[in-house]
Amino acid sequence: MHLCIFEDPLYRNFFPLVSLRPVSALRCGADTLQAKAIAMLSPSSVSLSVRAQIALQTADEFPGIAVNELPEGPVACVNARVIVDEAFVAALRKRVKGPRILVQGETIAAVVLDRRSLEENPDLFIGGLLNVSAARRFPAEETTVRVVRYPWDLVRMNAEEIARDFRRRAARTKKRIAGKVYPGAMLVAKKNILIGAGSRIKPGAVLDAEDGPIIIGKDVTVMPNAVIQGPASIGDGCVVKIGAKVYHGTSAGPHCKLGGEIESSILQSHANKQHDGFLGHSYLGSWVNLGADTNTSDLKNTYGTVRVVVDGSDVDTGEMFVGLTMGDHSKTGINVMFDTGTIVGVGCNLYGAGLPPKFVPSFTWGQRGAFTGYDIEKCVETARRVMARRQVSMSRAYEELLRAVHAEASSQAATRGAN
Repeated sequence: MHLCIFEDPLYRNFFPLVSLRPVSALRCGADTLQAKAIAMLSPSSVSLSVRAQIALQTADEFPGIAVNELPEGPVACVNARVIVDEAFVAALRKRVKGPRILVQGETIAAVVLDRRSLEENPDLFIGGLLNVSAARRFPAEETTVRVVRYPWDLVRMNAEEIARDFRRRAARTKKRIAGKVYPGAMLVAKKNILIGAGSRIKPGAVLDAEDGPIIIGKDVTVMPNAVIQGPASIGDGCVVKIGAKVYHGTSAGPHCKLGGEIESSILQSHANKQHDGFLGHSYLGSWVNLGADTNTSDLKNTYGTVRVVVDGSDVDTGEMFVGLTMGDHSKTGINVMFDTGTIVGVGCNLYGAGLPPKFVPSFTWGQRGAFTGYDIEKCVETARRVMARRQVSMSRAYEELLRAVHAEASSQAATRGAN
C-alpha cells in the first residue's frame, strides 16, 4: 500500500522548527517521525503532503519521495504528528472494507482509502494536499495513538523513543560494536550499546547504558573523558568533545558537535553545542551554533509549569521542565542566557548580557534593548558559508524558502510595529 504522510493545521504549533521542513522531518529518538513511519509500515511507495511554501525544498531534501502528488491506488494517509509504533501499525492494517479514518479525539491520525473511494471523492486531494475536512465524511474509529502537539512533546517522549529505536536496530544488527573502542574507554552495560562502523570511542570516555540504551551512529568520534548516559542517541558523523556530559534523553542528528552539559534535548542535523554551558529539555534546529557558556534554564524557581509563546498565544505546557526551542541558522554569542520556555526563530543572531525575551522573532539581530532585523542578503551569505564548511551546497529551493520565511517575518514585524 502507498503511504502518504500529511501535515494538518497544527503544524503551526511547531514553528520555528518547521519553517524550513515538514513536521515529519522532526526528530524524536534516533530517527525522524517520517523515518519511523516508513520503517514500521514498509509501504510500496511514499509521498508527502506538505504546505505549498516548503514543497520545492522538501522535494529537494527527499529525492525519490513524491511531494504533493495525487496517489493513484490504495493509500494509508498518516498524520505527520503521529509517532508510529506497533499498536498503530496493527490498527492501520486491520482488514476493514471501505474507507475509514483513525481518530484520537479531534485529531485525524490516519485515513485509509481504497481505489474506489479515491475515484468517487475527487475533493479528497486538492493540489496533491490531503483535504482533512473532506476525510471526516468516512467512518471513524477511535484508536490509541501517540500524537504530538508541541515541540516539548517530542522532548518529553525522546528517551522512550530512543529505547524503541534501539530495540528495532538491535534486532537487525549482527555486530553491535562495529566501531573502534580504545583501551581505557568504558562501556557500562555493553549489551545495551550500538556503535556504528567507523566510530571511535577514545580513552577515558564512558558510555553508561545501565539505565537505558545508547546508539552511536557511523563515523562518530567520542573524545577522551566524555560521558554519555543512556538513553541517548548520537547520529552519524557527530563529534562529542573532550569532557562532554551528555545525559539521558538526548538525541543528536547527523553531523552535530556536542560539548558542555546536555540533558534531555534534541538536536536536528548540523547543530553545534560544543562549548561549556547547559542545554536542558531543549530542541535545536539545523545549523544552530551556541557560543561558549550559553546556558538555558529549563526549570522555574517556583517549580511551576512553564508557559511558552506558540503562534502568538501564551500556552501553559503543563510541564515542569521546558528549555529553549531555537530555529535553523540561529546563533548565540558567548555567555548568552535563556529563560525557561524561550522560543527563538530562524536566522537570529543573539549576544550581550541579560535574558533575551521569551519570544524572539525570526531574523532578529542584537541584544535586548537593541534588536534590529537581520538583512536577508547577509543571512543567506552566512548560511551558504556555514553550510559549505560541512560540504553542503545551498540549493536554489532552499535559498528561495529562506527568503520567503524572511519576507513573512518582515511582514509580521511590520504588523507588530503598526499595532
